[in-house]
Parts: sequence; C-alpha cells; structure tokens
Amino acid sequence: MNETAEGARDGGRVELTVRGLLLGVVITFFFTAANVFLGLKVALTFATSIPAAVISMALLRPFKTSTIWENNIVQTVASAAGTLSSVIFVLPGLVMIGWWSHFPYWASFGICVVGGVLGVMYTIPLRRALVTQSTLPYPEGVAAAEVLKVGAGSRAGVEESQSADEAQAGFWTIVWSSVLSAGFAAATQTKVLLAEIGAAFRLGAGGAATGVSGSMSLALVGAGHLMGIAVGMAMLLGLVIAWGVAVPVLTYLHPVAGSAADAAATVFRTQVRFFGAGAIGTAAIWTLGKLALPVWRGLASAMQASNLRAVSGSESLDRSERDMPLWIVGLICLLTLPPMAWLLHAFLKDGPLASMAGPLIVGAMAYIVVAGFLVAAVCGYMAGLIGSSNSPVSGLAILAVLGAAVLLTLFAKATAGAGGQAALVAFSLFVTSILLTVATIANDNLQDLKTGQLVDATPWRQQLALLIGVLAGAAVIPPVLDLLNHAFGFAGSNAHAVAQGQPLAAPQATLISTLAKGVIVGDAKMWPLLGVGALVGVVLVVIDEGLRLTKRYSLPPLATGLAIYLPMSVTAPVIVGAVVGWLYDRWATRLGERAESARRLGVLLASGLIVGESLFNVALAALIGATNKGEPLALVGDGFAPAALVISIAVALIVVVGGYGVVGRVASGLRRDLP
Repeated sequence: MNETAEGARDGGRVELTVRGLLLGVVITFFFTAANVFLGLKVALTFATSIPAAVISMALLRPFKTSTIWENNIVQTVASAAGTLSSVIFVLPGLVMIGWWSHFPYWASFGICVVGGVLGVMYTIPLRRALVTQSTLPYPEGVAAAEVLKVGAGSRAGVEESQSADEAQAGFWTIVWSSVLSAGFAAATQTKVLLAEIGAAFRLGAGGAATGVSGSMSLALVGAGHLMGIAVGMAMLLGLVIAWGVAVPVLTYLHPVAGSAADAAATVFRTQVRFFGAGAIGTAAIWTLGKLALPVWRGLASAMQASNLRAVSGSESLDRSERDMPLWIVGLICLLTLPPMAWLLHAFLKDGPLASMAGPLIVGAMAYIVVAGFLVAAVCGYMAGLIGSSNSPVSGLAILAVLGAAVLLTLFAKATAGAGGQAALVAFSLFVTSILLTVATIANDNLQDLKTGQLVDATPWRQQLALLIGVLAGAAVIPPVLDLLNHAFGFAGSNAHAVAQGQPLAAPQATLISTLAKGVIVGDAKMWPLLGVGALVGVVLVVIDEGLRLTKRYSLPPLATGLAIYLPMSVTAPVIVGAVVGWLYDRWATRLGERAESARRLGVLLASGLIVGESLFNVALAALIGATNKGEPLALVGDGFAPAALVISIAVALIVVVGGYGVVGRVASGLRRDLP
C-alpha cells in the first residue's frame, strides 16, 4: 500500500487516510442532521465524538491496517457535527423576525465555514498551554480516548479480550437503541402513542394557574443521561421556580382570561421566559469572569511556546507536539477575511443599510476577529474544565448578540433611522451567527486535541481533519434547516409550514432574536423581567459556589436558567433521563472491573436514543414536505387520546427500563481481559 492510498504515516503509522476521512464525513452528515433537529427542539446538542469512535472501530475493524490513530481521525471529523450545528441557536432568528423566508444555501454555508475555520485556527496557538501543559480534566476528551483504547485492544493480538467484545457490543448498542428510538418516535406520529402528556389546572379560588407536562421523547431522556445528575437537579430546581412559583404567582397577580392552560402558557411565554433569560445571562457572565485569569495565563503560555518552537524548529519537536505551522495558521485566517466581507456585503447590499455598508462591514469584521479570538480562548478553557457538551456556549451567544446590538445602537441606529431598525436587528443576528460558529468549533477542537494527546496522535493531522469536518457539517446544515422550516416552521413564524400546530421551539434563537430587538428597537417591558431574572441568577450562583466548596456537589446555574426558560415539556424528560442515568451508573458500580464498560455502554445507549429519534424526525420532515400533509403517519384520531395516554406511559417505561436492562446484562457478560 502506498502513501497516497493509505494516507499519512510515520514509520508505518496509519493515521490520516482517505477512507477515514470519508467515513468521518458520512457520520458527520447523519449526526449533524440529528443535532440540528435536537437543537431546534430543546436548545441542546449532543457530543458526537464517542458514538463516532465506536462506529469507526466497528466498520474499520475488517481492515488489517486500521489503527487507533485512524479511528481518532474519524471521530475528529465527525465531532464537528455536535458543535457546528450549534449555529441553529442563532440563525433561525432571521426567519423568526421575518428577514428571511428560508435559509439561503451559500450564505448559511458561508457562515458555518468562515466561523468554523477561524475557530480551528484560533485554538491552534492555545493547544500547548490549554492541553499538553494544563491540568484541566477534559472529561469528554478523556472519555473518547478511553473508548478508542478499548477498541484498539484487539489489535494487540488479544482477539477474545473484553476490549474486542466491548467494541462490538458498543456498536450494536448504538444501532439497536437508534432503531428503538426511531420506532418509538414513529409510533407517536401514528397517534397510537402520545407525543406529549400534560395537564393545566387552577390553584384555589384566586385564579392562579399552573400545569405539568412532558414530551414522550427518548431523545430527551438520552440527553439527560449524558448531562448528568447535577445538571438534572439544577433543571428540576428551574422547573420548580418557573412552574411552582413564577407562573402561579403571576397568573394570580395578573389574571389572564381563558382556560388554565391558556393562562399559564401566556404568562410563561410573555413573562417567565425573560426571568430565565436573565438568569442565563448572569450565569454566563459569572462563568466568563471566573475564567478570565486562567485564560490570560494560558494565552501568555501559548505565546511563549510558539516563540520557543520558532527558534528551535519544528523538526526538533516530538511528532505528538507538531501543530499546523503558525505561518499557515495566519495565512488561513487572512484568507477567511475576503469571504467574510462578501457575506456581510451580500447581506447588506439590497437593504435599508446599503448606504452604510462600508463602515458596518469593517466594524463587524473587527468585532468577529477580535471577539472571536477571546471567545475561542474562553470556550477552549471551558471545554477543558467541564466538557464541550456542558459548556455554556449559549450564554456566550447571548453576550455576543448583546454586544453586537449595543455597538450597532451606539454607532448606527441614529443614521439608520426608524426604518432601518429591523435591518440592524437582522444584521446583529447575522454577525452573531458567525461569531457563534467560532465559539463552538473552538469548544470542540481542544477537546479533540486532548483525545489525540492521550492516544499519541499527530496534532496537525487532527487539525486538518477538523477543517474537513467543518466543510462537511456546513454542507448539510442549510438544507436540513430549510427542510425543517418548510415542514414544521418555528415558534411564532410557522404560517407557511405544512404541519400547522407543530412548530419547533428553537428556544435559543427565539431568546437571542428577542434580546437583539429589545436593545435596538427598544422594549421597556423586557428589562424589568430580565433584571429580576438576573437577581435570581445571582442567588443561583451563590448557591452553586457554596455547594462546590464541599468538593462533592454542584448546582450549575446555567442549567437552572435554561429550565426556567424552556417549556416544561422539554425539560421534564431531560430530568428523568438524568435520574435514570444516575441510577444506572450507581448500579454499574456493583460490576467491579466491568463497571466502566457498563457506564460506557450506558453512554452509547443514550447516544443511540438521541440519534434514532432525531434522524427519524428529519425523515418525517422530508415526508411531510413530499406529501404536503401535516400528519402523514396518523392512524387514529384525537378520540383515541385517553387510551393512548395509558399505552404511552406503559410503553415508555418498558422501553427505558428494558433498554438499560439489556446494556447492563451485556456489560455483565463481557469477557475479562485475558492474562
């Protein structure tokens, strides 16, 4: 086999291969589509590195030349799916405010590519300081490395080892749990099972109203498992604050006509969600403030390492310390500027801000380049501290849009006039979309590089693989967004959607577009609500910091803020999943040396539940668009709902308990490593 066919290698090392890159791209397509749907539904995305690594190990296993480093390249490419898709936290806002009616392919693609490439480049100078010379735990990067090492066990000649068994068991766990989740989601579309259960009611004679609800979603249960019990309990507190205190009190003080359900929903939508937004903002600012000093130290250390490398030369460095050369990093950063300018110009040229296009483009580019580097450093540190899945990237998006909106208000609002305010709101969202992609890819890149360090990979090859992942993810995001917009629409803007009454909440995009309008257009009613929420956030931060002093407990304030902001139907199953995952992990400790294998299989089960339902819903969107029917799979009418309620609860319990029971038994039966 020659170098071209098998890819880059050092002394027989197979690492950056064509087949590995192609497999990573294919996995990226599927996982990106799944993450786009999940993010629009629940404002959360799932990390794709571990399931991608398992799939890679299973599919490349027949090739005798397959190595742990090649599998690492596959998961590096595919990891872009879990991060680049976070652009949907902002981009749908342009449709929600009526500026776009659909997602222009090249504009949407360009946003993802320009921001994603900058995100990769910005983190390269930080690798030594934040990865190799850092004590940060990188929980997800370490977990992915452990999975890769497990899969590599059989390559050492131990064909009947626990490693070989676990690799196969993990692959099939993802497959059957994905099929199970997709089948359950399909059953809810037939209406034989309910998609959501809940009830609203009045409290006493004063008119106070509240309710309980929960989506029958296995994907959300899986998301809860991956988030963990601390996040789950924080979200439970958020539910209590929102629906146990805020909604009843506000419906009592300001009665709303209509049913209890209408009253509770109206107050939640128009008032309580802003409390959550304020709490999210406080939590994000506190997190960034705590990271300021460590990030500054990391940047200083990175510059020292770069200077040392320039003096001694790259060949004097160990292979595992070879990054993409800084001159190439700088050149690529410069090459992103012309397409960035083109994107901004194309957005402004035919609108009311066309006469101001020049200074707006220059200002926006400066904001993206400068703020983007700071965001990359912060996100890289946060990924190392708490993992990329739990990093408050959404909080950074809130701060980024507020920064953009404030700057536009100060320097452009007077010139634009009243007629240009809507355009300024749209432009702030467009700029924030690019900045957010910088943040999310930076959040992922250092996590991948930590995995690479632990498996002795070559950094520059991983960095190249991530660039390919950015291109693959960017290619699939615009058509998936268009498909979902046509089929379901977004909350508040689904007038032309085929499936009326089933809009995707897109909660983060709703919040961020609302904040941009509040700053630029002016919304006096919004600020007191945000202020109260910010005070709630301060209390939550104090509680969390106090709990962290115990070294055992925490109550992440950002998760509590999200639970106040998101509908209960979304957060309730996430809490259930967190509790179920915690109970399963506690049970797994009884397995002794098989405990870690059991926990890893549990993670893969949760990932499969997310992937299966999310991909089904993307396929459902295509079916709705093709048939032009809002409920193309419905078999029964609404009159079947009482029976469906009982059936739904019973089936959900059987599926969840049975699924975890199966992976537990599989883990118990794995062979031990042979002596």
